[in-house]
Amino acid sequence: MAETKYTEDNIRSLDWKEHIRLRPGMYIGKLGDGSSPDDGIYILLKEVLDNSIDEFVMGAGKTIEIRIKDKEVKVRDFGRGIPLGKVVDVVSKMNTGGKYDSRAFKKSVGLNGVGTKAVNALSSFFKVESVRDSKIKIAEFSKGELNNDPAPEDSPKRKGTKVSFIPDEEIFKNYKYRNEYVAKMLKNYVYLNLGLTIDFNGEKFFSENGLKDLLEDNISEEDMLYPVIHLRGEDIEIAITHSRTQYSEEYHSFVNGQNTTQGGTHQAAFRESIVKTIREFYGKNYDASDIRKSIVSAISIKVMEPVFESQTKTKLGSTDMGGKLPTVRTFINDFIKTQLDNYLHKNQDTAEKLQKKIMQAEHERKELSGIRKLAKDRAKKANLHNKKLRDCRVHLGDTKKERNLESTLFITEGDSASGSITKSRDVNTQAVFSLKGKPLNSYGLSKKIVYENEEFNLLQAALNIEESMEDLRYNNIVIATDADVDGMHIRLLLITFFLQFFPELIKEGHLYILQTPLFRVRNKKKTIYCYSEEERKNAMIELKQNPEITRFKGLGEISPDEFVHFIGADIRLDPVMLDKAMSIEELLSFYMGKNTPDRQRFIIDNLKFELDRIEE
Repeated sequence: MAETKYTEDNIRSLDWKEHIRLRPGMYIGKLGDGSSPDDGIYILLKEVLDNSIDEFVMGAGKTIEIRIKDKEVKVRDFGRGIPLGKVVDVVSKMNTGGKYDSRAFKKSVGLNGVGTKAVNALSSFFKVESVRDSKIKIAEFSKGELNNDPAPEDSPKRKGTKVSFIPDEEIFKNYKYRNEYVAKMLKNYVYLNLGLTIDFNGEKFFSENGLKDLLEDNISEEDMLYPVIHLRGEDIEIAITHSRTQYSEEYHSFVNGQNTTQGGTHQAAFRESIVKTIREFYGKNYDASDIRKSIVSAISIKVMEPVFESQTKTKLGSTDMGGKLPTVRTFINDFIKTQLDNYLHKNQDTAEKLQKKIMQAEHERKELSGIRKLAKDRAKKANLHNKKLRDCRVHLGDTKKERNLESTLFITEGDSASGSITKSRDVNTQAVFSLKGKPLNSYGLSKKIVYENEEFNLLQAALNIEESMEDLRYNNIVIATDADVDGMHIRLLLITFFLQFFPELIKEGHLYILQTPLFRVRNKKKTIYCYSEEERKNAMIELKQNPEITRFKGLGEISPDEFVHFIGADIRLDPVMLDKAMSIEELLSFYMGKNTPDRQRFIIDNLKFELDRIEE
């Protein structure tokens, strides 16, 4: 075997933009195509927006304007504006920014001076404009390279900063911004920054009641067990209610305005403090799971120089509040112990409803205890024999391993389909769960069915979501069924299961439908996979000369060699999203209940619309 040479010629230094483009995951997490709320294109928007939010927090500018058209993003604030002599440095020199000076930014959302540099390096077009002292300074870049650097000029514009960018399609393949994800992000910003208005493509977001508004926007009034408990203090705000119908826990947590979707020390302390305070208030040692069952809540804290576990700031690692302040755990516990206890004493009706809910949860838990034990044993045996779950290496043998942002579980039906996916998948991050036939329609059924039904029990065990969403093992849960009537029915039944028992999976953007091609159009030189009739027609025009056309009837018909293209870098996913106009109960009742005439009219009306559209 020839010896590999290792000399000075093998050593090279990357400049800042080269390193970001070579290792984008280090700076923005995963890339993605915009189908997931934590995909890179949303992180780019967030990094730019965070700077504008910091200006608002420091009392400069009450409005932020955001425009997204096609693939170009524009963010305009009316803050102080970047000092004109430092405009280029701030967006192109690592570890450069105003946030290192605690006099200017006391509790900033970002402290490492990386954010806008990453956006600059990962954008095919990047432009920054700063207006202050009646002058404007502009700088334009492409993939981090400075292309245009004119001298400052006089300007009548209002002071502030405007950043425009287009994510680089060499990095982000086939991407598109989804307005639903952007809107959710922006709503979180206004909940946490009272007095701030964000104008997104002409739609304005504003909040008067902070986290109280957040909960009321996420749970219908009919589903609330009691009015939202809303408590504020210095550097902390919480909101709590319980759902009448939801089974599991739901948390929205924030640190210095960052939505910490993976929780962290503050969320763990919050969950612990609620249990401790409620036990002391009622003088009973209720089980923690009974107290927290069906809880829908939010917490926001502000920390001096927070430590996050990644550049994307989705999980807090800090254990103290900064300076001479107490630990995060002590700070949250002291606040909740005093304020929540006082609230329950003053609001007896809420206290009575809450205790009744806890006792009901206790009764249900005890009633299910025997069934749950048998179900867990059955799930353990099934996993040992690998009958249902073909796990990925990031989780293999460790059910408690922290969720990997790239990990995916495909839920599929039938031996041939699951076989194709299993042979084609990336064994490091992609797992496969095989269904046997159509799942049960779970609408209106109690949680007991999850343990009694083998498919549901094993699926719940595979996802590891019985106790809390914090234990979710896979970041992406993908329903992979045939694009025929039976496949659509299976999709609907699985979505019903998640809505009925684990709606947070959908609310938090973890559930998807896999798109697979309907046609393969090819000639001797090229093969094109088509996901719609329109794509098929365009492929035939492109390839000309009577190309061969194959219509795929099911996943099992696609060979593993071909399937690898559809679940790899070019994977197409449709996120399952909730319509805010309808509550979950209304949604399930309409589509899965016994209102047959109403549903028939809906199907007929919409079928007629689709037929008319096709004829046009």
